[in-house]
Amino acid sequence: MKGMAIVACQQVADVEAELRRLEAALAETRRDIAALRDDVASKLNASEASIFDAHLLVLEDVALIDDVSKEVRRTGFNVEFCFQEVAQRYIEIFEKMEDDFLRERAADIRDVTGRVLDHLLGSQPERVGRAARAHVVAARDLTPSDTAGLHDGGVLAFVTQEGGRTSHSAIMARALDVPAVVGVKRLMETVEEGDVILVDGETGLVIVNPTAETIEGYRDKEQAIRTRRDRALAEVALPDLTTDGVAFSLLANIGDPAEMEDALAYCARGVGLYRTENLYLRLDGWPDEQVQHEEYVEAVKAAKGRPVTFRTLDLGGDKRLGDLADEANPFMGYRAVRLCLERPDVFRPQLRAILRAAAHGPVQVMFPMISGVEELRRAKAVFRDVEAELAREGVRPAEPVRLGAMIEIPSAAVVADELAAEADFFSVGTNDLVQYLLAVDRGNQRVASLYDPCHPAVVRTLMAVFAAAQRRGIPAAVCGELGGDPLWAPLLIGLGVHELSMTPAALPEARFVLRHSSSAELRALAAAVVASADAGRTRALLQEFASARLKLR
Repeated sequence: MKGMAIVACQQVADVEAELRRLEAALAETRRDIAALRDDVASKLNASEASIFDAHLLVLEDVALIDDVSKEVRRTGFNVEFCFQEVAQRYIEIFEKMEDDFLRERAADIRDVTGRVLDHLLGSQPERVGRAARAHVVAARDLTPSDTAGLHDGGVLAFVTQEGGRTSHSAIMARALDVPAVVGVKRLMETVEEGDVILVDGETGLVIVNPTAETIEGYRDKEQAIRTRRDRALAEVALPDLTTDGVAFSLLANIGDPAEMEDALAYCARGVGLYRTENLYLRLDGWPDEQVQHEEYVEAVKAAKGRPVTFRTLDLGGDKRLGDLADEANPFMGYRAVRLCLERPDVFRPQLRAILRAAAHGPVQVMFPMISGVEELRRAKAVFRDVEAELAREGVRPAEPVRLGAMIEIPSAAVVADELAAEADFFSVGTNDLVQYLLAVDRGNQRVASLYDPCHPAVVRTLMAVFAAAQRRGIPAAVCGELGGDPLWAPLLIGLGVHELSMTPAALPEARFVLRHSSSAELRALAAAVVASADAGRTRALLQEFASARLKLR
């Protein structure tokens, strides 16, 4: 929550003694973070605790530590000053990155380096502590360490001026079930100590000093949400069947093996999207085959016989590594399968790692950002060549690996019939498909309001893709954000989707809505939406349908 300490610059007589102090501070910080990780693991789960594994990696960053050592030797200044200068340079580099995920890692570096400075200075870290009564925390930003203490610090909610949904503090808040709104402009200019702050974590609304009537209304809303969630959780382990016995399948989107714990806790039937690029982003580099293999095997084993669908490397766009060149329009540039087909040194080791992991349980592979048949054929050819190579080495999957095409680009939707003849399954990435169809950059606040999945063009495109899959007899899935939305899940199943894959926490409500619907009702909803030429009307239909089921007694 605090900024980095201001450290005075002093000349020192013994440079080696300063570097020994640095080593001692690093060791103390490692112990602090390891203890915090264990505490979070015991109170939450391994997925959230893994955030602090990333913090430990910061302490092992050879470049950072070497730069500090060189600075001390070059200048003869005290190690606190040199460490602060070098750490601030690293923080500023990350803060200027275009990619949201990497930019928000600046907060993690600030958290870890702040701990090291505390030890070097012999000061007590400033953390969010207990208050005499429950309260809302408003801050410029919160570190993951701050957020980890919220569960026993009497905090009702928090609001920050900085950060985004992919920041670790926001991830921790969701795991703790603490209402949070991040990235509120001019927050610190608006609120004062003692203000009453209403935080609506569902809509992202923050109201400072609300009226008594508003507070009472939100108390009713909070109770309704709690009742709704409890009702959905009570049915989370029930079969994926409509009221008339028609099966559907709900799976999880995850990015590392630790997240499998949440997926299984919410009774996911498998993994519909494993984001393999997360490993690359965590390491900020290109992991070799063995490093990838070890993670993929861990994920397959953790799934306990349930299928795991690995999306091949989807770097580029808003997910960039340092050695990828900047592009004027990265979302339509050198990314995803385009990158992989041009980089066999990257693509083949990943496919080998996945296929080796497939010896331990059922695995599927899907290729992102496929634009047409030729691209899918090229990707499949590389896969088959790698498969044959491993077979000669005596490595074979436990069962045949099915190959899927992700439908994210309008051109792929237009030639869906031809793609369905080549693919074993479809998986629709709705996030990109919607933004490409509507020519809306969802990260651009000036046009973000135009990003509307209820647009008739989106609905009709989805219908065409699912119809093509049905004609060719292959299953269709949705792994984008719409799949986990309880408003959209009924429509997607009604349009002919077989599987929906979502963040694990979204599974209970999506399952509840579908289990309290008949297949005839789902098809009728789809027919009404397809007939609508008005986005507002579509939205009303979806809200009415889901609300009627979520409010069931």
